[in-house]
Amino acid sequence: MLHREDVEKFLDCRLKQQGIEIPMDIPRDALVEAFCQYVEDDRYEWLKDNFKSFFGDGEIDWEWIRRARLQSR
Repeated sequence: MLHREDVEKFLDCRLKQQGIEIPMDIPRDALVEAFCQYVEDDRYEWLKDNFKSFFGDGEIDWEWIRRARLQSR
């Protein structure tokens, strides 16, 4: 679940950079909630796609995973 305050800060920054103004009849919290729902709805599909890419055709590079684990310590 996304942290709404972080999303609000992110949106404020990006909207300002893009020169996008929120219409007066749309409350900021409604925009933040709609964006969060959009991202959360898409997250499962994103995870499935990345699962396919990461594990590919079953030829998993376990050594690469071990090295990545050691590097993160």
